[in-house]
Amino acid sequence: MSDTTSTAPAPSAPDSTTRSYDVIVIGAGAVGENVADRTVQGGLTTLIVEAELVGGECSYWACMPSKVLLRSGAVLAAARRVAGAAEAVTGQLDVAAVLKRRTEFTHDWNDDSQAEWLDSAGIDLLRGHARLSGIREVTVETTDGPVIITAKHAVVLSTGSSALLPDIDGLADVSPWTSRDATSVKHVPGHLAIIGGGVVAVEMAAAYRSLGAQVTLLVRSSLLRDQEPFAGEMVAAALADARVEVLTDASPTGARRTDEGEVTLVLADGRTVTADEVLVATGRTPRTQDLGVETVGLTPGDWVSVDDTMLVQGDSPALAGEWLYATGDLNHRALLTHQGKYQARAAGDVIAARAAGLVVDDAPWGTHVATADHAAVPQVTFTDPEVASVGLTAAAAEKAGFRTRVLDYDLASVAGASVVADGYTGRARAIVDLDTEVLLGVTFVGAGVGELLHAATIAVVGEVPVSRLWHAVPSYPTLSEVWLRLLEEYGRPPAAGTRSE
Repeated sequence: MSDTTSTAPAPSAPDSTTRSYDVIVIGAGAVGENVADRTVQGGLTTLIVEAELVGGECSYWACMPSKVLLRSGAVLAAARRVAGAAEAVTGQLDVAAVLKRRTEFTHDWNDDSQAEWLDSAGIDLLRGHARLSGIREVTVETTDGPVIITAKHAVVLSTGSSALLPDIDGLADVSPWTSRDATSVKHVPGHLAIIGGGVVAVEMAAAYRSLGAQVTLLVRSSLLRDQEPFAGEMVAAALADARVEVLTDASPTGARRTDEGEVTLVLADGRTVTADEVLVATGRTPRTQDLGVETVGLTPGDWVSVDDTMLVQGDSPALAGEWLYATGDLNHRALLTHQGKYQARAAGDVIAARAAGLVVDDAPWGTHVATADHAAVPQVTFTDPEVASVGLTAAAAEKAGFRTRVLDYDLASVAGASVVADGYTGRARAIVDLDTEVLLGVTFVGAGVGELLHAATIAVVGEVPVSRLWHAVPSYPTLSEVWLRLLEEYGRPPAAGTRSE
């Protein structure tokens, strides 16, 4: 060690209200966490900013608690459909135990463990409300005052979406539930009215009916409209069998609390529905209202448009320079946690690649793009029966101009289905592109079909030819045997080299 004393001036102390990182991620939900994880693995210093709980909507109010609320009822129903087990089931659900299990999954809405994971992954956390305040600049309102943070390479918006409240006279005054209230409830109401016919609406209808509530579902047209029509029809029939009241052509125009504390909904055709609580499940709205997006030429309250690398698109000069990204619900590509995390991995990796001056692989299905968002999105609706789908529906494929053949099969005819449940009901559909002979989409409806979905996803994403699928032999007796039956519906391909006379 040298004994020479350095005469270089000591660096000045940094402003305590200003910080700098390579990457700033706004929103510490599952999507934001994945972006930050990938950028840190790419060698970039990363700060994540969160105004609520680390882990976000999925961990505390959506995916996890909702599926836990559904699971106990699904297990009980499955047991009752198998002779021997059915005779052993003599009681009803223990509602308190179901709610306790839900609360254990949410860690009683405490995010300490998720914050600890951020620290272990080398991701810095700042709690507060963040807003864009300039190019590569974010201002965070913290309990200690505002903090200005600058990003050397990128800012990523991962703030997600909120429940959309429709414009119904008096609705705001009755304190309606959103999905957050439905999944964090402490006591089950005697009667729950649900406005909507999408995934949240049908899942919560199933969950609350299994928990003993009377449920009325108010649907403008049909259930699960973005799925194959038979999916919504089968779910509607199952809900009706469970004594859920499904009112179609039901458009609420007014809402009020009665003197007894109940909610009365007035429908456009004059009908009324009175319940203890009303859950609104009519869609989502982007969390861009108070995000400072106007500083870069975007419109507060609008969805954020991105390219396939999640780079924000727009005409503003402030967006030049490949620095602003948006992942997850905010970009409106596919409002599903798993798709948002898929986008996050692509975005985190491309930010690291651009920062290092590496080649960006942004061709379709490349390393740095989220190509699957366009036509290969998998989704499971955890009703009873489940609905599992990936890719295009028959109607969507036709609208897109594909020349197709639709293959349908009664899932109950598969030997494995009779093992799963006595009186199993289900259906499978595959859409084949006749020009390429690959699958464009697959839908399954039935008990346990969620676990069939990834095979379908691989077939669609991998563009596996029908001729090759004949060599993917399904195990017997499982539900997966439906793959063989669908192929038989299509017909075995001719032998290679066969000549026509």
